[in-house]
Amino acid sequence: GLNPQDWYLVLSNHQTWVDILVLQKVFHRKIPFLKFFLKKELIWVPLMGLAWWALDFPFMKRYSEAFLKKHPHLKGKDLETTRKACEKFKTLPISVMNFPEGTRLNPEKHDQQQSPFTNLLKPKAGGTSFVLSAMGDYLNAILNVTIAYPQENKSYWDFMCGRLTEIIVRVEVLPIPEDLIGDYSEDAAFRARFQDWINTLWAEKDRQLTELKRQAAGCSDMRLIA
Repeated sequence: GLNPQDWYLVLSNHQTWVDILVLQKVFHRKIPFLKFFLKKELIWVPLMGLAWWALDFPFMKRYSEAFLKKHPHLKGKDLETTRKACEKFKTLPISVMNFPEGTRLNPEKHDQQQSPFTNLLKPKAGGTSFVLSAMGDYLNAILNVTIAYPQENKSYWDFMCGRLTEIIVRVEVLPIPEDLIGDYSEDAAFRARFQDWINTLWAEKDRQLTELKRQAAGCSDMRLIA
């Protein structure tokens, strides 16, 4: 039921660089080419910055909290600048990819965060809210993706060497209700509501990953007995 002529926000858990290859493969020709929101400063990265610009990756300008304290008149300007940068996507369908965890999962990061989830890091709600606020008028749906690797070998090198032979991907199409679009930085009630929404999403994703691991372990036991 996906459409390459529609606009999507893709949210996924993140465990390895292989995730990006998996997502591009799964959604190839089903939705527009996946793109990431990038900090505006990254356009100056040699070679890569030019490549991202040529591929029309959306660049966003974000001001730090400390900067805004010194320049309060610039509050909201970052979102306004990003919205203007996204004007071209009114006529050009786009899929924005976002890993709410912000980084790849590993045991050290999980322990450091004291994550309440068994298989996930804490999601960062601000980035997701920023994308929805900047592009909510264009987006048709949220694609909630859960990627599971039943095998222990799941690094990019394992993938390249052919040792990664099983990957499970689940995709859920979610509507974008109006109450998910608001001012995350200034509206405390909205911020709490949005955090509750993404934490609920992550709790269900965590449950699914636990179930998929349990099923994979059961299959391995059966193969061993056989």
